[in-house]
Amino acid sequence: MGHILIQNLCKSYKNRRIARRGVHDPYRIGDWMHILDIPRLEFREGEMVCLLGPSGCGKSTLLRIIAGFDPHIDGEVIIDGQLVTSPSADHIFVFQQSGLLPWMTVWQNVELGVRHLNPAKERQERIREYIEMVDLTSFEQHYPYQLSGGMQRRAELARALAASPDVLIMDEPFNGLDFLTHMKIREEIVNMHELFRKTTLLVTHDVDDALLMGDRIVVLSGRPARVIFNRRLEFSRPRDPKKSAALGDIRDELFLMLGVSYAV
Repeated sequence: MGHILIQNLCKSYKNRRIARRGVHDPYRIGDWMHILDIPRLEFREGEMVCLLGPSGCGKSTLLRIIAGFDPHIDGEVIIDGQLVTSPSADHIFVFQQSGLLPWMTVWQNVELGVRHLNPAKERQERIREYIEMVDLTSFEQHYPYQLSGGMQRRAELARALAASPDVLIMDEPFNGLDFLTHMKIREEIVNMHELFRKTTLLVTHDVDDALLMGDRIVVLSGRPARVIFNRRLEFSRPRDPKKSAALGDIRDELFLMLGVSYAV
């Protein structure tokens, strides 16, 4: 489960700013700002898809539409043959900022995703399994403010996976993490995806993240966002663009698309 089909998708916002941002601002007050224009986009069941594009182009908006949080003007999103019209417990969204409930412990936050499970013994086993999986075994009774940024992100990941969703949607999951924590969380996400093969959509601004993690990379243009690159990566993991000429060529191509002519 987790096949996603997007057809004729359009999204616009009305410009409600009280003043133009300058003489070169293309939008006047009251104009419709076209955000997305995607005729067709399809993701296979079990794929990890990494979305790249300029800042503000509409990547997060696309994720929210797929998750059912954000309405669209035209078109449709179909997951496993069902039209998406609202959020679903089968399609879990991990937001940019921490979504842990601050008045709940790690255990209680993870329990939110499995509170429907009965008997209680099965529910507790599931919670314990996923807390162990993200290496938070001795932090079950800690509150979010007592955790580092990386630990909070791992707790969110445990909560999302414990719910056993068909689709896992992550909006910049490495936002605000230091370099080493970023790499560790990235590795954990890849390992969990290899284990569970859940359809996973992930927005990132890091080309190397996309190359190391993705089964498919999709690049959106500036507004209105259109798909300008959509390629499945048939490379085994672990990957290293510095050791693979083919991956290195894709890396250079992606940077050029994103307006960077020289990447280190």
